[in-house]
Amino acid sequence: MAAVSLSLSSSATSAAAFPYQHHHRIPPPRAAALGRLPPPLLPRPARSMLLARAKFEKFDGADPPSSPSAPEEEEDPAAPPDPAKDADEDDSCLPSDLEGAIRQSGEASAMFIASGGMRAIVELLIPQLQFLNTEGAQAEVWELSRIFLETLIEESGFLRVKAIFPDSGVAALLKYQWKDVKFGCSSLSDRNPVDDEDEVVVMIIPDYQMLEYVERIANRLSDDPPRPLVMWNPRLVSGDVGVGFNVRKLRRYFLSTFTTVYSMRPLPSGAIFRCYPGVWKVFYDDVNRPNRYLLAKEQPDRPDATDVERIFGKVAEEKDGNSSLLAKAMGMFNSVNRFMKAISK
Repeated sequence: MAAVSLSLSSSATSAAAFPYQHHHRIPPPRAAALGRLPPPLLPRPARSMLLARAKFEKFDGADPPSSPSAPEEEEDPAAPPDPAKDADEDDSCLPSDLEGAIRQSGEASAMFIASGGMRAIVELLIPQLQFLNTEGAQAEVWELSRIFLETLIEESGFLRVKAIFPDSGVAALLKYQWKDVKFGCSSLSDRNPVDDEDEVVVMIIPDYQMLEYVERIANRLSDDPPRPLVMWNPRLVSGDVGVGFNVRKLRRYFLSTFTTVYSMRPLPSGAIFRCYPGVWKVFYDDVNRPNRYLLAKEQPDRPDATDVERIFGKVAEEKDGNSSLLAKAMGMFNSVNRFMKAISK
């Protein structure tokens, strides 16, 4: 199944947009790295609050529901965390916020490459990384991609990493702004975007209009010696109904040569998640605990619309009180996926 950079939520994503990730999996940013970056793009809660509140607001950034008759019990921030309790939670694998998700995806990519993998896809299907036409959105996305690149370098140990951006203007601007980074910058339209010395190549949000350039670079990296290629949040599927069948077929074959090593896809009432080397997981809202999630099912392959409909349907049967909520979630999920399936054939 092609990696489709598509959002199911229209509201902005904040630092409170992702559930909890136990902290030993995602190390805090290095002081030196933070010193080079501009002020944090996303406000991060204090560590004591992260430990006391296992979840933040939902993926769509909505405020959590409150109940005057049954207020949420406050935990003592000074109390030591209980790692065993956190580890037992269904949703303990999910990251705590957007920056944590990006660092986690960098770790997953490094593990995939260390295992011998050559072609990887990282997809964070959330509004903040999809809507690049809004004012200031692109600059924020490039800074977030820098976090991914620095995490990949730190975790993999590679010294020659090349980041390829969508156009030459962006690449030139970032070269000027990022004089102290440990990776190189080029663009898809450069005559020679990849050097012979590059050990790993990362394409940042490659667009379907540049698919020919993407395939050309991928083929070059397959030559002896083969070098790993990571596509970070690719947008290679177009809604243009004029795209011919042969083009769609070639695109589908090309994408089938990649492994999705990290995927975070919010649903109206849950999420689909995969972090290499783990399997795919489908979560649904825990109605008894706002902003917490329960594991509905895990499987080795990416769940499609039919799989998710069946999984949520089974959950609804077991919990009749949730049936209307799950039906609403699946209605939106299925309508979007049927459309994407139609234009991708």
